[in-house]
Amino acid sequence: MTPQERIRVTRDGNVAVVTIDYPERRNAMSRETRRTLAQTIRRLMVADPQSRALVITGAGNQFSAGADISDMGKRTIAESREVIAEACEIVRDLCGGPKPVIAAVEGVAFGAGLSLAVAADFLVAAYDARLCASFLRVGLIPDMGICWTLPKKIGMSKARELLSLATEIDGTEAGRIGLANLVVGHGEALAAALEVARRWAANPPLSMAFIKSALTFGADSLDASLRTEIDCQPVLRQSQDHREAVQARLEKREPVFIGQ
Repeated sequence: MTPQERIRVTRDGNVAVVTIDYPERRNAMSRETRRTLAQTIRRLMVADPQSRALVITGAGNQFSAGADISDMGKRTIAESREVIAEACEIVRDLCGGPKPVIAAVEGVAFGAGLSLAVAADFLVAAYDARLCASFLRVGLIPDMGICWTLPKKIGMSKARELLSLATEIDGTEAGRIGLANLVVGHGEALAAALEVARRWAANPPLSMAFIKSALTFGADSLDASLRTEIDCQPVLRQSQDHREAVQARLEKREPVFIGQ
């Protein structure tokens, strides 16, 4: 299997399931695998109208052990900057893209694997999953946006602890501190994530896109949040989906959203 083939996409209705498929290495990601992942997420986010929500998971009851350590230590500083910049594009699309993303975490989510899961809008974890920002264990700083995404989810104090001590926690603890939105039994994370994704995929696509943009780019202050409302709400009031939702409410039926 080539690095490119280690990213699989399957369908569950209008939900796209992206699977990192390298179970013999606990779904560790080489540079080429991350490139394929970046291209896949961009395509699903931007150029695939059939997909209204994404689920990210890993094969073999493992999420991802992070970057493939056999792929490290072979580059100059300039080359490494290029590699890190490529990985950052994944996070930009996950956090700022128009479609909801749900992470289904079984087994390990270490290093960049944890960063990937934390960048999702909703995280489902098996109670016995193991999560760790393990970057310090290999002499690196946390990357793929986790120094921004993790404090947003669990607060700066707890994020500082997990990032600065490379503390490993299980899925139950992840749920207790608010890192995992939903904690489920062993082997149940993907099914639960799909159930959540189907609900999110049923939302009006334009509204969902604006909410994600507002929370990622326009909610760092009250003024920014209010400005986002002023900019976005008038646009949505002109959308067909808004008119459909109002009409469906009056007619006491379920609305049919088309993303326009």
